[in-house]
Formats: sequence, structure tokens, C-alpha cells
Amino acid sequence: MKYSLIFLLLFSFSTTFSQDLEEAIYVATENFNANRTAESFSTLLKKETDFRPKIKTIDQQLAYFFLLINKGHYLDNINKQPQAILAYQTAWNIYNKHQLSTITDYDIIDYCLKPLGILYNKVGDYTNAENTIKQYIFIAEKNKNNSQRIAGAINLAQLYFTAGKFDEAIKVSENGLQITGLTSSKKEKFLAIKNNSQIALNKSEVTTIKTKNPEVKYNLALKNKDYKQALLHLREIITEEYSKPEFSARAIAKLHVLNAQLHLKLDHKNACVLELKNALNVLLPNHDANILPKYEDLYAENTFIDIFDLLGNIQISSINALDCYDRSFYVSNLLTENITSQEAKLRHADKNRKRSEACIAILYQDFKTLKTPNIIVKALAYAEKNKGSILKETIAKKSLLQLHPNDTLLLREQVLLTKQADLTNQLIKAEFEKNSETVNDLGYKLSKISNDLKVLKNKIDLSYPNDKNENFIDDLKQKLKKEKASLVEYFYGENDIYTFIISDKSLQFFKLKRDKSFDASISNYIGYFNSPNAINNDVSKFTTDAFNMYQQLKLNRVKASNNLIVIPDGFLNFIPFESLISKETKTTNYSKMPFLIKKQCIVYNTSAEIFLKGKKPEFDDHVLGIFPVFKNTKKALTFSEDEAKSIDQFTNAKFLMYTNATKKDAFIQADNYGILHFSTHADAGSFTVPANIEFADDNLYLNELYTKQLDNNLVVLSACETGIGKLSKGEGSMSLARGFQYAGIDQLVFSLWKVNDKSTSQIMHNFYKNYNKFESVAIANQKSKQQYLDDKSITNAKKSPYYWSAFVYYGTTTIKGKSSILIYLLFTFIGLAITLLLWSVIRKQKHGRQA
Repeated sequence: MKYSLIFLLLFSFSTTFSQDLEEAIYVATENFNANRTAESFSTLLKKETDFRPKIKTIDQQLAYFFLLINKGHYLDNINKQPQAILAYQTAWNIYNKHQLSTITDYDIIDYCLKPLGILYNKVGDYTNAENTIKQYIFIAEKNKNNSQRIAGAINLAQLYFTAGKFDEAIKVSENGLQITGLTSSKKEKFLAIKNNSQIALNKSEVTTIKTKNPEVKYNLALKNKDYKQALLHLREIITEEYSKPEFSARAIAKLHVLNAQLHLKLDHKNACVLELKNALNVLLPNHDANILPKYEDLYAENTFIDIFDLLGNIQISSINALDCYDRSFYVSNLLTENITSQEAKLRHADKNRKRSEACIAILYQDFKTLKTPNIIVKALAYAEKNKGSILKETIAKKSLLQLHPNDTLLLREQVLLTKQADLTNQLIKAEFEKNSETVNDLGYKLSKISNDLKVLKNKIDLSYPNDKNENFIDDLKQKLKKEKASLVEYFYGENDIYTFIISDKSLQFFKLKRDKSFDASISNYIGYFNSPNAINNDVSKFTTDAFNMYQQLKLNRVKASNNLIVIPDGFLNFIPFESLISKETKTTNYSKMPFLIKKQCIVYNTSAEIFLKGKKPEFDDHVLGIFPVFKNTKKALTFSEDEAKSIDQFTNAKFLMYTNATKKDAFIQADNYGILHFSTHADAGSFTVPANIEFADDNLYLNELYTKQLDNNLVVLSACETGIGKLSKGEGSMSLARGFQYAGIDQLVFSLWKVNDKSTSQIMHNFYKNYNKFESVAIANQKSKQQYLDDKSITNAKKSPYYWSAFVYYGTTTIKGKSSILIYLLFTFIGLAITLLLWSVIRKQKHGRQA
């Protein structure tokens, strides 16, 4: 009885406390809503901090859910989009986790998911926007809410159009037009998105479009370059937007930007500037229109980027132009720092790249006049800004974790990133299989992980602020001096190619116009490696083209040095620089040709920054060889067994051969070996299938590598096309090789085309022999090719660069191994000799005194 009374008292107290807390949360929210000011919001945040750890019951969770919805709405209104996203996403997570739909009929779509989808769209996070819209379409279909289903389909189609996915926009619009119960206005919206997408794709149906929709008429006039007519239609759209009872300031600002773009095409520069000022005044009501906004007044809104890019384009002063573009970069950084999906980051990188080209072009004009080295440094900074930006971020995260291996925040981040990549792979498969329930579930999980990553990032940034390297060029020069190297970096723009040549003592800056002739020469040179006979069919033409390409790429201006670091870009990623010829030659004997590989040891890298920060390679001859061989099949690799014997001869190796070369076993054992060597088939992929490499039991796809955590010193991809993939502007070739870099590999040897089985075996034999001798991947790669050319047992035809220049090395030139051991031994022997000599002299003097 005694314990029963205690229980009843405790239950009564906890129930009262629960009700008090629930009521307190509601009251705090209501008080804030009655007077929405900065002060009342600050009060709400303080109370939220007090409430959060005490919340236990489902009713308390519901009260907190409402607080978060109101918080998100307010943050959106004061242009704190990233924080608003966090509030709405947290509310959505609570709604799901605690199944709040069982105790409330609150319209989760209209008041949470729709605003969340719009916010993701605002910040350019189209991946999460898509996931969110698909989630509420799924809920609407489940609840048989036709109105919300139609609204979701319209929003999804519009999102695809905004993101440039015009085929998907057309497909969703056509499906939307089949939904029963469409009103005439909704039907018009679907038709408008479909027509606008067709115009963007220049479809044949465009000529038959007849519509009263001013937006479609505007896009059609724009496509036909009838800018005056487009301007008239745009004015009609602006008038319509202002006539709405509650018009969107953001939508109005975007229309002003479109107006400015048209005025610029019509050479109305003053009108263009006026429209851009109007756009800024809408987004920043208290801004002085005669000066550029301060950085601290800007926020994560992609309309700012359009404004500053256009302002930069029309400036006469290079200083003013760069000031405008720098503000665009600043806003872009505000947007991307809160984006977690790779697809969305790549989209921003593409836009940033175009802006980088504009900045480099301005600085090149200044350099032609002033010839000062600091201009080259600034231009290089813009070139580096978006070179492998996602890879740099990945490397930075892993490097930070290596420095602080026990940090729970960093460990949690890596777990979430791995899970994100894994769920993304599952989502791709589910969408292909058209499993809507699985797609919805995975979309929600990805959104939740994205939210968790943002929260973690804020905490990690506070603990480990990102320090900018102010001595980048000086540090780079020091490293180049130490490694007896020169560096050549390319920026492959839409209009021009810029070349930066850096040595320990000099900086050079060149521009090459990208015209039809140059593009053809690049394409033709890459074409030489499409088949074994392309070079042999006309050797003299190849040598002429190889020498011309050497000059065009300004390699004749590189300072003589032992090593050459090449940072390729664009289609230059697919050129084997080793095969270029450094002097005019008439010989048809390949072994006598002055290939660049004979002159310098060539090392590739993704960016100068990654090269500078690259860790020193350590020699490790423990090799795990993965050799499926595919014996007795049509895809048998006959010489793969010979390759295994060569590796076994020069290293301490273990092999997974034939049916034992499974994907699972390879990655289970990978951590125990310094080198992973894959001798198998690979494919560069297509628009629908990612790049992949074959094991005995399964294929490994590029996306799967994003989930791997590898710490091997070297990966050798002795397979076809392992360095080929979809070319992403700024990020480079999305190949298997790039996948291994994302997984944590600093040193890679991979191929640029379909390699010959026998010549690959011979090259690999030479490679491991020289790696054992010099303990340097860079030297081993160079020597293996030189020795292949000098091998008298190989016919001249088989010494064509097609057979030996496919394998390139990405990493660093630093030599650490036998060379340093020999020096150590030499100094040790000298030291012993001096000691013995001194001992002998002292001994003689001692004996002399005794006598």
C-alpha cells in the first residue's frame, strides 16, 4: 500500500510536470507569434534551449513541433534560409520519429514540407528539394489528396526546369496532365513548364506552340533572339506578379534580373544597371543603391549571384568587376556550406567555374599591361578556387580525422557521410526499379542525414576553424625547389585556355584562344589513342601533331627540371602528356623519338593545392593483387597471370586469383596492404551507368567508392579506362580513379583508354622492378615506359605510344626510400671511418708519448 501511494504521487507529479512543460512550450510560441521581433525571437531561443532536454512525452513533442514550424517561418522571413531549413527539417524529423500524425490532423504538407522544399530550392540544394517534394507527393497519394498531389507534381516539374533537367520536367508535366480533377489554371501551369522545357531543349514541337502564357511567349522570344519582344512579355509577367495580393519579393527581384539581362543584350547598359539596383533594393530594402552591399549584409540567396555576376560583366574597371564577382563567390560559399549532396555541390561548382574564367580573363588583360607577378598569383587563386573543390573538402575532412582520430564529432561525421553515400546508391537503384515506397523512405533518411550533417558541421567549424594559407605561392615554390620540379596548371575555359607555369624562381601566365581549330587539334590528338593502329597508320603525322601539341600547351616554356607536375583540366585530362614530342623529328623509330617522358618524370595532380598538401609517400612493398583473370571465358585476360608473376617477383604479395577475387574479400583484406593492384576489366560508364570495375563475382561502381575508407599508400588500376568518366566542370573526370581519391588514396596509377593485355603485363613488370629499386612510384612509372621503348624484343609497331603511355600517375614526386637509406648508410660509413681515423691518430700519439 505504501509503495502504491508513492507511485501515485510520482505519477501525479510527472503528469502535472508534463502538462506544465507542454503548456509552457505552447505559451512561449504564442507569445512570440503575438509580437515577432528580434528581441522576442531571442527570448524564444533561450526558452527552446531550456525546453529541449526536458521533452519526453508525445504531447510535448507535438508542442515542440509547432514551435519549430513557427521558428522556421520567422527565420525564412528575415532571410536566414539555412537556419530556417534546419528548423523545418528538425520539425519533419520529430513528426516522423514520434508518429505525430496519430494525435493530430495538422497539414504537414502545406505548413512544413512545402516551405521546406521551397527553401531548399532558394539555396540551390536541388537534391534535397527533390527528395522533399517527392516525400509530400507520396503522402498526398497515400492520403488520396488530389489537390496536394497536383501541387506537388507542379512543384517537382518546376524544380526540374530550374535545375536544367528539362527531359524530367517534360515527363513530370505530361504525367501531371493525366491526373483527374485538374483545374484550367493547374493545366496551364503544367503546359507552361512543358513548353518552356521544350524551348530550352530546342525541340521540334517549339514551332507549333500556341499559348497565351506570357512566360512561354517570353522564353520563345528569347530563344529566337527577339529581345525586344521578350522584353514586352517580361513586363507583362512583372505586372502580373505585382498584381498578386501577396507577391514574393524574391520572385520580383528575379524578374528585375531577367529584365537587366535583356537590356544588356539590347546594349541598354544604363537600364541594365537600374534594373539590378531595383533587384538589390527588393532583397535589401535599406541598402544604398549607389554602392555595393557589404559582405555582412548578404545572405544565402542565389538571386544575389545573378545580380553580382551581371554587375561584374558590365564594369569598366577591373577592380570594380572583381569586387562584384567576389561577392558572387561569397554568396555561393554561403549556399554551398549548408549543402551536403554531391550533385548539388557540382551544380554550384559549374557556375563558379564560369565566374572564375571571367575573373582570370580580367586579370590576364591587366597582366598584359602591368606584367606584375602578383596578378598571376591572383589569377591562379581563381583557377584553383573550383578545381576539385569536392575532392579538396573530402581530403580535408579525412586529414582532420587523422589528426584527431578520437574526436567523436569527426567520427560521427564520417559515419554519416558513409551512410549518405550508401543510401544514395540505394536510392538510384530504387528509382530505376520505380519502387515509390522505397524511394520515399530513402529520400526521408537522406534528408535527415543532411540535417544531422549540417548540425555537426556547425559544431566542427567552431572547434576547427578553417585557416587560409596566405603563403600559398611561397610554399608551393619551396616544395617545387625541394623536389626539383616545375608545375604547369591549365584552366580549360569556355572561351580560352589559361596556362600557369610555376618553378621555384619564376611565374608565367599564358592565354590560348579556344577556337574550332584548337578544339579540333585536341580532339584529333585524343583520337590517336582510340585504336592500336591510329598512330601506326601515319607516324609522321602523329609526330608532327605531338610536337605541335607540346608547343600549343606551352610546355616548351617550362623551366628545365627533373620532374614536371601537370595539373590538367577539361579535355586535357584525357591527354597522355608523356607521349608529346619535345623536338621536331623525322624518325619513324619510336625508341628514338624525343618523347617528353624521356626528358622529364611526369606526375599529375588534380590541383596545385592538393599537390602542396599531399603527404609524403612511404615505401611499402606489401601488395594485395586482385586478379579475376576470367579464365575460359570470352573476356579472359591471358597475360594477367604473367603480370601476377612479375609482381610476386619484386614485392611481398598476396593474390586473390580467379574466383577468389571477390569484391567482398578484396575490401576485407585491403587494410593489411600498402598497395592494392587491380588487374581486371573496367568500364568508363555511360549516362545511365556509372564507371565500374569487375571482380570475379560482381562489379564495383563509382558511387560505392564514396562509402569506402581506404588508407593504402598506392592503388594500381591495371585495367581499361580507369581514368575515364563523365567530365564534370571543375571537379574533373568522374572516373574510378577519382572514386579511389574520394576514398582516401593519395597515389594512383590508372589508364586513359582500353589497354592492350600483353603490353600492360610488360609495363607492370618494369614498373614493379623499378619500384623495388627506386622506391618511388613516379620514377618507377617513368622508367617502366623508357625501358619498354628500349626493349629490343618488342617490335617497333608495338612501341607506339598507344601501347605504353596509357598509364598515368597521380600523386607527388617526393622520393623516400632506398635513395635516402643509401645516403644514411653513406654518412654512417663516413662517420665510422672518421671515428676510426681519430682513434688511430690518438692511439699513435699516446704510444708516441709513452716511448
